[in-house]
Amino acid sequence: MKARYIYHSCFLLENDDVILVFDYWKDPWGELHRLLRETGKQIYVFVSHFHEDHYNPEVLEWGKEQFPTAKPVRLFVSYDTAKRRRIDKEQILDVMMPGKFFEDEYLKASYYRSTDIGVSVAVTMADGTTIFHAGDLNNWFFDSGEGLKVTLDEMEGMYLSVIRELMASLPRINHAMIPFDPRLEENMLRGPMQFLNKIYVDNMYPMHFWHRHGLMGEVLAQLQQLFPTTTFWYPMAVTDNQNETI
Repeated sequence: MKARYIYHSCFLLENDDVILVFDYWKDPWGELHRLLRETGKQIYVFVSHFHEDHYNPEVLEWGKEQFPTAKPVRLFVSYDTAKRRRIDKEQILDVMMPGKFFEDEYLKASYYRSTDIGVSVAVTMADGTTIFHAGDLNNWFFDSGEGLKVTLDEMEGMYLSVIRELMASLPRINHAMIPFDPRLEENMLRGPMQFLNKIYVDNMYPMHFWHRHGLMGEVLAQLQQLFPTTTFWYPMAVTDNQNETI
């Protein structure tokens, strides 16, 4: 399984049979569109929630004349996105709701709660490879409580509850994409570390870090010391053809 960072919270993962795209917002270097035009693999696209930095309505046009793809697109959209963005359900292969799942010959996709809106998504490939994209699932532990509709204790409880639920089904995840949001300041690593303390992760990829690439290098180096059995990947432009390890 190869993982490519696209932008913000968007990643492309692929194996010999399929391409998975999570939370597309922008394609600054145009490389994602090229890959989708040229691939001979089945294409799956996931939208975890309706926020504009995770959902671009362009995905509804993928596979059509303006945005041709080599293969038809199988689109998975969270329940809130389908409702808020008024998407015709005929365009969606599956509407993602917590506690539900979808399965076909290539993968099984299971949907979990978020601590913000929408869902987080766990995917188990046919060969057993496990993938988790958190969407906006995080311990949003803002010291000021600004913007939160719950107390900090309630936020943490909600987050840990989802992690326990996930751990019961997937005690080991091969590829995990998790928010590292600098707006949380000294609490930025609180959620990722709680995740790593509960679930064994082979490869972790930061996302939702708002252009703070330099900061990611520093914090991933710290985490690599604390969790030496996990490989932490530094996000690079997709044009570099790979992510770098710390």
